[in-house]
Amino acid sequence: MKLEKITGNSSARSRRHYEDACATAHAMDLVGERWALLVIRELMLGPKRFSDLRESLPGISANVLTQRLEGLEAAGILVRRKLPPPAAAQVYELTEWGYESEPIFQALGRWAARSPLHDPTLPFSTASLVLSLRTMFSPERAKGLDARVGFRLGEETFLAQLAGGRIEIARNGLDDADLIFTGTPPVLAGAIYGGQPLEALEQAGALQIEGDRALAQRFIGLFPLPPKVSKPA
Repeated sequence: MKLEKITGNSSARSRRHYEDACATAHAMDLVGERWALLVIRELMLGPKRFSDLRESLPGISANVLTQRLEGLEAAGILVRRKLPPPAAAQVYELTEWGYESEPIFQALGRWAARSPLHDPTLPFSTASLVLSLRTMFSPERAKGLDARVGFRLGEETFLAQLAGGRIEIARNGLDDADLIFTGTPPVLAGAIYGGQPLEALEQAGALQIEGDRALAQRFIGLFPLPPKVSKPA
């Protein structure tokens, strides 16, 4: 591995380059810096302001986030643009090529979920939840299911549409939802992946369920995790 200096518009920064023609090595040149993949993950559901990114990535500093955004923009993975009035705020958004990286997150997520060292109690963002549902969805378990499931996650609302053994989830209104979950991403993840009973979460005031309760019970069973690997002896 060789360290090179790259001079940008602001100041010189150090980045690692593998000096390897393999496309996988080049992918690591593009997104291998710490936090880069998580910045892309947070933009996978649509554009965000700088402050929104910092809120969803509580461990990142403003300086490091700025560097990652600049690097990803230079690589053609994201762009900056200004929202029209009255918002007039600057947002960051993935390019078409940037959005094509979602299968990378799905493959990594399924692979890493098998790790015996994975700690599900760590912070879990809205983007993490939605992408995990897209990743872990079981077409076999959803066979014959035609439904619209809504999520209120803070100020954001998402609608999952299930039909033909497929799931599509995007930001949307909830007027047509057959079922609506209201809670935080960690709470919903606890119900879907951690086996926490819906009734117990409701009684604790952590989760609200509106609509088809039978559908709620079936829905949380549509996302089986892959089996854990055993720790080496």
